[in-house]
Amino acid sequence: MKSHAKTVASVSLDADNLWSYKRTHGDADWVERPSYLMALAGRMQEFFAAHALHPTVMVVGSDAAAADGPEFVSALLEMGCEVGNHSYEHEPWLHLYSPHELRDELKRSEDAIVAAGAPKPRGLRAPGFSMSPDLMRALVELDYDYDCSVLATWIGPFARQYYLRTNKDLTAEEREQRKGLFGALSDVALPNKGFAWKAATDDGRPISLTEIPVTVFPMARVPMHASYVIYLSGYSMPVAKAYVKAAFAACRLTGTQPSLLLHPLDLLDAGDAPGLQFFPGMNLPLSRKREVLDFILTEMTSHFDVVNLAEHARRTAASATAERHVDVLARGRE
Repeated sequence: MKSHAKTVASVSLDADNLWSYKRTHGDADWVERPSYLMALAGRMQEFFAAHALHPTVMVVGSDAAAADGPEFVSALLEMGCEVGNHSYEHEPWLHLYSPHELRDELKRSEDAIVAAGAPKPRGLRAPGFSMSPDLMRALVELDYDYDCSVLATWIGPFARQYYLRTNKDLTAEEREQRKGLFGALSDVALPNKGFAWKAATDDGRPISLTEIPVTVFPMARVPMHASYVIYLSGYSMPVAKAYVKAAFAACRLTGTQPSLLLHPLDLLDAGDAPGLQFFPGMNLPLSRKREVLDFILTEMTSHFDVVNLAEHARRTAASATAERHVDVLARGRE
């Protein structure tokens, strides 16, 4: 019988710390920079080892520079993880930064990650999917291989409105900063498969950057990353598992190479992350979350060759999919 190579897929985790969730939520005590990173590292090691997984972990630069930063980065490297850049201050409004501010933010984070013991990051995910043309140009200037800040869904603006409506203590300035949180409605028109941004330098020289989007449910364009499935499992585990099966089946049908996003709270419970009861799914026991994650990874590895983002980007750039371009100069935010 003829054998068929599995389609490539990738897994990544955004190492958003306790303080960053509190900051985005508008909690004043975020300035104390409470951290759960070492507790997270222990959970990651157990989970990744169980699935023989070596994913990409996007690290916040200020966390890499903190007292426990080198220990956390060292733990990631021991797990065989790629360490990526998740900005220095984890502000989900990078699209409001000037070009100079963007370059400084990304370079500062990169330097902190390298100082903590990791190789120079090759990829970035902007917090809150806060991408912009200037961000893509900055990544090219800093010699990055890929970005993974696209979430091509229509649901972002509705999630943002819910967030703003349920966070009544935010100041007018904080609300203005968060007006692009979770992306723009126009993002639904972006590809759900790996592609290349194209732009030009000031002197007209063409440049490009590989993009690996966070995969959404093909055709329906609704999120399928782990946090959403865990939240759904709080209503019905059978429905959540059926959703996962259908999502991966749709990926195979459409030739979509899935890139699965994990968040720390997928691996932590309320005891690990005090003060985050507002976050969806934090009322669920850790055993429920682990059941969902085990199911997702088992389903994924059964049908796909699961690699880290750097390898996913390398294969995308070397394949015919790299011929698909989106003009970064034409992209804005709503």
